[in-house]
Amino acid sequence: MDVNQAKQEHLLALKVMRLTKPTLFTNMPVTCEDRDLPGDSFIRLMKDDPSTVKGAETLILGEMLTLPQNFGNIFLGETFSSYISVHNDSTQMVKDILVKADLQTSSQRLNLSASNSAVSELKPECCIDDVIHHEVKEIGTHILVCAVSYTTQSGEKLYFRKFFKFQVLKPLDVKTKFYNAETDEVFLEAQIQNITTSPMFMEKVSLEPSMMYNVTELNTVAAEELSESTFGTMSYLQPSDTRQYLYCLKPKPEFAEKAGVIKGVTVIGKLDIVWKTNLGERGRLQTSQLQRMAPGYGDVRLSLELIPDTVNLEEPFDITCKITNCSERTMDLLLEMCNTRSIHWCGVSGRQLGKLSPSASLSIPLKVLSSVQGLQSISGLRLTDTFLKRTYEYDDIAQVCVVFPYTSPES
Repeated sequence: MDVNQAKQEHLLALKVMRLTKPTLFTNMPVTCEDRDLPGDSFIRLMKDDPSTVKGAETLILGEMLTLPQNFGNIFLGETFSSYISVHNDSTQMVKDILVKADLQTSSQRLNLSASNSAVSELKPECCIDDVIHHEVKEIGTHILVCAVSYTTQSGEKLYFRKFFKFQVLKPLDVKTKFYNAETDEVFLEAQIQNITTSPMFMEKVSLEPSMMYNVTELNTVAAEELSESTFGTMSYLQPSDTRQYLYCLKPKPEFAEKAGVIKGVTVIGKLDIVWKTNLGERGRLQTSQLQRMAPGYGDVRLSLELIPDTVNLEEPFDITCKITNCSERTMDLLLEMCNTRSIHWCGVSGRQLGKLSPSASLSIPLKVLSSVQGLQSISGLRLTDTFLKRTYEYDDIAQVCVVFPYTSPES
């Protein structure tokens, strides 16, 4: 093909515009002191400017709205909307007009056209309009490819296309931390940071748990029979600010007793985040399935079902231990109680607990006293599997506050 050949003139013209809400007009104020050479000229000019706010002319934001001049910033989770118009600029009838709009990403090509059927004819000075929508789910370069094919009155088939490139940016930085409790509860801390240049209204941040868990949100406080958000009534997240959300997950009753099943569960759920920016543009992100490291319970798990918060010094108190067989074999367990410097067990050590089948649990009431004040750790329990002659020791099972008993004076 000759590079000097004149570019072919098409009968149709293609225009593509992004549909987005307007923004507030910004006006840079210019002021000076009265004794300076301009005097009050700048103030009078700003007062006469229709874009300024009357009585507050030095404010940067005005009362007017401005339409976007380009594609602007598009963030992951937002909906990309665009208006496509094909206009017949010629003086002749055009037939069999087909308009296609595809979105090319780094991993796929999507067809966004509302209709894939051709328009039979288009008269002069008439147009074909289409509006496309797409929820952006990938970060990086996106290319909107608009192609138009048509047939002239002489039967010649013509074709042309245009490319519109834009970048999709990441709006939020999400980090998660997991904390395994002494029981089967799991606590999830989600840190969400606004990495855009404008404030966000956090409409919803929720955790959708996996099928084995129920979730409780810990982001509200009770105030006069009403629940208020810990972040206040105006849930705005300023640029570069970070907010922590906390959730508690508990195994469903049908899975709570299956120690082997819960032990191997690493999939917790996924976060669902909904926000609004500027003049109400809505965005939504869902994380992939969040996974934690499976807790290492070992073959035998020992936890406390019941323990008082505060006990008196040198006075026996009751606790209830739960022993769970997390292995795949039956065990014959022997319980030994060893005194420590501050914790003294009451009862006979070397109790035979009997056989415990896989995934089964056993609750045992015990009595203990402390000889030292302050926050003390419950320690000194030892389990032995008599089948394999294997011993399991448990320290720092739980903590209890030991106080000196208060005696009221005689009246």
